[in-house]
Amino acid sequence: MNKIGTFIIAVCAAILLAYSTIFVVDQRSHAIVFALGEVKSVISEPGLHFKLPPPFQNVLFLDKRILTIDTNSADRFVTSEKKNILVDSYVKWRIRDPRLYFVSFNGEERRAQDRMSQIIKSALNDEITKRKVGEVISTQRGKVMDAIKKKVSDETKHIGVEIVDVRLKRVDYAEQTNNSVYERMKAERNREANGLRSTGTAEKVEISADADKQRLVIMAEANREAQKLRGAGDAEASQIYAQAFSQNPEFYKFYRSLEAYTASFKTKNDVLVVDPNSEFFKYFKGPSSVGGNTPAVKTK
Repeated sequence: MNKIGTFIIAVCAAILLAYSTIFVVDQRSHAIVFALGEVKSVISEPGLHFKLPPPFQNVLFLDKRILTIDTNSADRFVTSEKKNILVDSYVKWRIRDPRLYFVSFNGEERRAQDRMSQIIKSALNDEITKRKVGEVISTQRGKVMDAIKKKVSDETKHIGVEIVDVRLKRVDYAEQTNNSVYERMKAERNREANGLRSTGTAEKVEISADADKQRLVIMAEANREAQKLRGAGDAEASQIYAQAFSQNPEFYKFYRSLEAYTASFKTKNDVLVVDPNSEFFKYFKGPSSVGGNTPAVKTK
């Protein structure tokens, strides 16, 4: 019975010993094999591998995937114009050299991210201080990201890290900068509006002056044409009157006297002091006074 128990224990110990010599490297991981605390080998290919049992050899697994450093809050930087801006960025990275990465950070991802955050912030500061606000926000944003990626890549080569990408998620003015930009934009718009108003007023005055000038010219031409037509009409009327009255001069005199009477006695209150025997009243008398067949004016 003791032999059977001893055999079972020996088998279990052998299984545990054999299990401790086997490890599987996942396709998402690097494996670092340590021999008595020193790096023995680095395995990046996935599959089944063997090692000596502890404490002779141990295995540390490191993430092989692309990782992200994403800051929770935006950092403040100063541009070449001495304007404060807020920059929110993120970085994609992965372990390029597991051995160097372990030596640099003892395999602790938190320490690696803290170190890279410092490098990224320094690179951002170097690039932004050389550029204006508009260049960082829009015109040269791509160049800024490329330059930052190159600087960060050069720095992180020494710690076993590869920078895959650097992106600026948000670039915004600081609060005081926002206010100054708003006031400047407002002043520019007001200046543009005042310029448009001045231009409009000048054009209005010019158009009004031209319209008045055209009106005066048109009125003058119309009056001249009217005077010409009126003169022609009066001349023609005079000619017709002359032809008509030349056939009976006595009737013409009679007609002109009637016009004079009409003009002199418009109302009952009109008073005319004249000698009754004057030439003016000759048509108030009978036909014999005029020596013709012209009827006398009847009065009541």
